[in-house]
Amino acid sequence: MRIGLYPGTFDPVTLGHTDVFKRACALVDRLVIGVAVNEDKDPLFTLAERVSMIDEEVAGLVETTGVEIVVQPFDGLLIDCARDVGASVIIRGLRAVSDFEFEFQMVGMNRAMDSSIETVFLMADAKSQAIASRLVKEIARLGGDVSKFVPRRIQDALEAKFSNSR
Repeated sequence: MRIGLYPGTFDPVTLGHTDVFKRACALVDRLVIGVAVNEDKDPLFTLAERVSMIDEEVAGLVETTGVEIVVQPFDGLLIDCARDVGASVIIRGLRAVSDFEFEFQMVGMNRAMDSSIETVFLMADAKSQAIASRLVKEIARLGGDVSKFVPRRIQDALEAKFSNSR
């Protein structure tokens, strides 16, 4: 069984993320979506909220692809999480050249820690290349329309978060 790990903060999950979820299903038998704790990023959504939102978004994928999808939080080193879930591949989404430099460094460090785990980059769909969770949160915070960037459930969750803070 080929197990892939797609890690991220997913704060919030965007259409770019969901595109990678779908495309990753073509590469693996089991996809583990690792939701990073990473308090340094000061997430808008709690870890439980992010896990729940992703679970809802991938429910239909399990039915249409037949791929087992598990959403689970992780804290600590990405390579340790990959080992813990039995992943042979780490899946990373790339939006632009600016993402590549950071990702390239991370791959080098991960390979130095465990060369048996490969990293695969999936380029974001052209419609999703500009989408960044950080920008989506800013647009939503300022009352803008994020419907082109996130699934409807996520849009509703963003509106609820920011209407409570106004």
